[in-house]
Amino acid sequence: MKHLLFLIVVASVYLHFYPNEEVTKFYNEQKVALQSMFSDFGDTKVRLKADKIYTDLESKLGKFSDKEIQHLKEITSSRDNVKNFYFSICKTEKRDIVFHINNERMVCAAISKYTNLL
Repeated sequence: MKHLLFLIVVASVYLHFYPNEEVTKFYNEQKVALQSMFSDFGDTKVRLKADKIYTDLESKLGKFSDKEIQHLKEITSSRDNVKNFYFSICKTEKRDIVFHINNERMVCAAISKYTNLL
């Protein structure tokens, strides 16, 4: 075990004083991949459950057409879809071609209650 630790220290010192572009590039790529893996694995933040928006709007679905309901189900199928819809439609002047303007406003209002969880 001591020999392995010594080998790691010697390699680190050598690479620190005599950097090699290819090794540095490989190291940085592996470090980013490892950090993203640990970030996904150890994420302890409270997140929005995507279908929460759909359940909040269930009482108002009588005002929605069948096409709008299907589109709403698609949007609330994942947190990323909700986030993309919110930032691309609700936070801009851009309109969603599926929703009626009033229904779009209801969806945006429902999502805006949970923006801190996106």
